[in-house]
Parts: sequence; C-alpha cells; structure tokens
Amino acid sequence: MQPDERNVMARAPRFRLVSAATLLLCLTGASGQALDQLDFQVAGGDKAMESDLQAASGLLADQQVQGTGVLDLFTDARAEYAKLIGVLYGKGHYSPVIHVLIDGREAADIAPLDAPVDINRIVVTVDPGPTFTFGTASVTPLTGKTVLPPGFATGKVAESGQVQQAVRMGLEGWRAEGYAKAKVAGKDLVANHADSTLNALIDIEKGPRLRFGALTVQGTERMSAARARAIAGLSEGAQFESAAKDRSAQRLRRSGVFSSVTLVEDDTITAPDLLGITAELVEAPLRRFTFGAEVASADGAKVTGSWLHRNLLGGGERLEITGEVAGIAAQTGGSDYTLDVTLDRPATPFPDTELNLDISISQVNEVDTTARIFNMSAGFTQYFSDSLTSRAALGFAATDGTDAAGHYSYQALELPIRFTWDRRDSKTDATELFYLDGEAKPFYGLTETDNGVRLSFDGRVYKGLGDNRVVMAARLQGGAILGADILSTPRNDLFYSGGGGTVRGQVYQSLGVTVTEDGVDIPTGGNDFLAGSLEARVKVTQTVGLVGFFDIGLVGQRGESSDWHAGAGLGVRYATSVGPVRLDVALPVHSGSGMQVYVGLGQAF
Repeated sequence: MQPDERNVMARAPRFRLVSAATLLLCLTGASGQALDQLDFQVAGGDKAMESDLQAASGLLADQQVQGTGVLDLFTDARAEYAKLIGVLYGKGHYSPVIHVLIDGREAADIAPLDAPVDINRIVVTVDPGPTFTFGTASVTPLTGKTVLPPGFATGKVAESGQVQQAVRMGLEGWRAEGYAKAKVAGKDLVANHADSTLNALIDIEKGPRLRFGALTVQGTERMSAARARAIAGLSEGAQFESAAKDRSAQRLRRSGVFSSVTLVEDDTITAPDLLGITAELVEAPLRRFTFGAEVASADGAKVTGSWLHRNLLGGGERLEITGEVAGIAAQTGGSDYTLDVTLDRPATPFPDTELNLDISISQVNEVDTTARIFNMSAGFTQYFSDSLTSRAALGFAATDGTDAAGHYSYQALELPIRFTWDRRDSKTDATELFYLDGEAKPFYGLTETDNGVRLSFDGRVYKGLGDNRVVMAARLQGGAILGADILSTPRNDLFYSGGGGTVRGQVYQSLGVTVTEDGVDIPTGGNDFLAGSLEARVKVTQTVGLVGFFDIGLVGQRGESSDWHAGAGLGVRYATSVGPVRLDVALPVHSGSGMQVYVGLGQAF
C-alpha cells in the first residue's frame, strides 16, 4: 500500500531504475576504484529513525564488504532511494527529501552510458520531513466482528504498516466467515502535504460465501492419499473457514510424516459454491536416529539414544525405540537401564486424536533399592489446540525389587490422565509466557499394592526484560499420593528430591523419607513433594549467557513434618541451533556437602 506518488514524491528527486544499466556497465568494463568515503546524514536528530534508515541502507551494507566494485556500488546507489523511502513511509513520513550523491552527482540523474568508472565518495542525506497523521482512515465493508488496529484511525501517525494491517484484518474477517475470495476492490491513498495528513480509503469486495470442496493430495509416495485426507480432517461441504484450513495444515505437520505442508486454494470456484483445496506435501525421511548425553559430577552420566520410523504401516504410524543408561560412574548407587517402545497413530479415531501404545522395561540400581520395572499402556492424546493437549491411558505396572527390608513386589492397573498447556515461545530456551502440566493417576493395586491416586504438577513462567537480554524464570513442581500406605505404593511412584531436575547442588534423589517397619529402617521416597526454582538468565553476547539460580525441595510422609534442602549456583549457556549447551555449578545451601557440576543440552527448565 503506497500513497499516490504524485503527492508523496513532490519534494523527492525523480528516479527511474533502468534495467539496461547493468548490461551497459558490463559492456563498458566499469571496474575502477571504489570506495574511499561514505557519509550518511539524517536531519532532525531522531536517533531511532537514523538507526532504522542505516539498517535499511544497501550502501552501508556494501561498506562492510571488502572489495565491493563500482558496478555494485552504482547499482545500490540507484536502489538506495526506494529502500529508504520504505522505512520513511513505515514511520509516517510521506514528503522526504533524499539525495544520494556520487562524487557530487545525484545517482538518480546519472545515465547508464555516463556511469562512473571510479567512485571516491558517496554522500547520502535524508530529510524525513513532517510526520503525517491519518485524515480519513476507512476500510469498508467489514464484518460485525472485525476490529481494525487502533493505530488506523483519524489523528494517529499514518504508518504504512497500519494501512497494510487494517487491510489484512478486513480481509481475514470476511474469510473467517466463509468469504474465501474476499479481495481489495479499490484503494484511494492520498497524502496531503498542506496539512501533513494521509487519507486512506479501502474498498473490499467480499465475494460469495463458499464451502470446502474436495481436498486434492499431491506429493505422497509412501503414505496413501486417503490417510493424508483423514489426518488433515478437512470436511468437504462444510463452510469455508480460514482457521479450519490452518488447523488441517497443522495436523499434517504434527503427524511428523511431512517435512513441508502447504494448502493451496483453487483459483476458481466449483459450482455452485465449492472451493477446492490442494495439499502440496513433501515427505520427510522415513527414519531418524537421535543421541543425547548429560553429565553431573555426583549423579554420573546419562546417555540416551532413539530410533524413529515415521510411517511404519503407511498410515503415519510412528514407531520409536528409546534406550537410556543413567547413573554411569555415579558417586552413589549404580547404573540404571531403560528400554522403551512406543507406537503412535495420528487421526485415530478423530483428526485431533492420536492413538498411543507404549511398553517399557527398566532396571533401577539406587542406594536404597534395586528393582526391575515393567510398564505397558494404551491410550489417546487429544489436541485441543497448538498449546493445549490431554492424554488418557489404561496401563499395567509391575515392580519387583529389594530394599532394606528384603524383597518387595507391586502390581497395579493405572489410569493416568494428563493435561498440558504449553505457551512457551521455545521449548529449549523460553523467554516468554508459561508451561503448565498436571496429572492425576488413579491406580488399582493387585497382590500387595494398595489402591490410591498419584497427583503431580509442574508449572513454569518466563519473563524477558530489555529485549530479552535478561530473562527471569521460575518453576514450581509438586505431588502427593492419596489413599495408599507409603510402603504399599509402587516404589517408582513415590517422590524424591535432589539433582538436576529438582535441586541442583544436592545429590540425585538424596532427599526422601525413612519408614520403620518391624524394627527395620527402610529408606524410600515420600508421598508429599514440593520443589521450586528461580533463575536469572543474562545474555552476555549473542551466543554466550550467564545464569544465577536457587533451588529448594521438600519431601515428606503424610502426617509428619517434611525434610527440606536447597542449592544455589551459577551457570554458563552457549547457544546452538538445537538449543543452549548448559553448564551449571552448584553448592548446597541447607544440608548436604560438596560442589555439584551439571552439563546438558537446553535450559534446566
């Protein structure tokens, strides 16, 4: 959206980009000396304006590149006007005066055949002129639900971006109500230099209300087109909604089968009122292997690896096999081993519902217990939105182990129900918003296991300050076991504190409870748990950051006072394309002894 050039450019130098200039310069062999001096001057003293103009300048960019030739400088000098005018229009300045002088000659006035052989000095001067405000600001017609941006109103600064946003919102309003072919039918943008106002009148032609037509699938090789349509979940015959089309694209991306998803609307309407959609898909590689590692001075090393097949049976089924070895060379306990196999099938039975099958086996070797654990479950994940999901499953868990009292065995049927609301701007290095996760897991005990319910939650909030150069982060997590005696609860459902996931500076799972039975003291986990963390993350450079943190944890047995411990320390972060590399050094604050070191990928939370 640009105002009428006859009014806007009245005080600016005329320029016409001649495409033959490059060819003629090449033919004349212009390759002389360039550039000794570049001056960039902005009148008015507006530092923010000057900074934005400098950022848009092609000539200033050239100055940073060694060996820029005369041909490139001459071409960029002629293009400089348009780049700077774009910035000025964006800030509401529609009568600028811009000069780009090449050794004293206006670049726009230099004919291609008269192009300089050498360029010694370029002077760019910009007088932004007055700030224009909106006189008339109108987009018509609009739906009853459309609200235009508050900056697009009489008396507000007439930024060109406000006009573009108002037009976009006007069109999106009609598309949201089924008018997929809504378009701009006319525009009248006139800058009045006498009173420094911009009159913007936009007419919209909404067109007919349409319904979704057939979904055509292109690009599937290993997946059937029918399954792609089922995953997309676009209802043929339903009223067109731009949000419904976006949800279909998101479902296809979420399946993990495709590396690229684009939904394209037909140019023409199929009688009487159907609009066909074409899904242009690119399938991702079938298999993926991942590897990860973390190291803590007391907890030892943890190594994980996984193998993923994205489309096992041709319907988007994801098979993932994950192995983990933890506690390698730990100061206490032994190494733990886990093998987990999951199979997920999207759009089963509904477009936003996913079938989940899982089976895992573990060997745990801790200070207070040694156990073999088996879990299997079948359930569903429901996607309410991009940020809100829930999962429910029916599972069986069995544990067989030994502790200070001898052999123990637990078996239970479980029904975990989990809700996750994740609004973070990044899963590995969040700077804004929050993450909330909560689970209620009723369990029905078999053999020696009680009946009960396990409750747990994890909440995290983030606030960026000063253009996110400082990020404050906080975490609160906790849980409780209700209805079951502590020694008749599956051991891996109890709570511990200490280590990188709860309290840094304390040994992994060093805080639990001790229960006495038949005169034997049995160290075990608690049935009450609460932990909190605070972090201040400071960006030193674009790649290096410092973190200060404080953690506290409480673990107890129902009806008795809880024990607590804390830790604090400093950390270093190094940014990579897959998230920051983390190095934390922590000391205990209450109880405990010795310094702990943690190394991993991604922020601590």
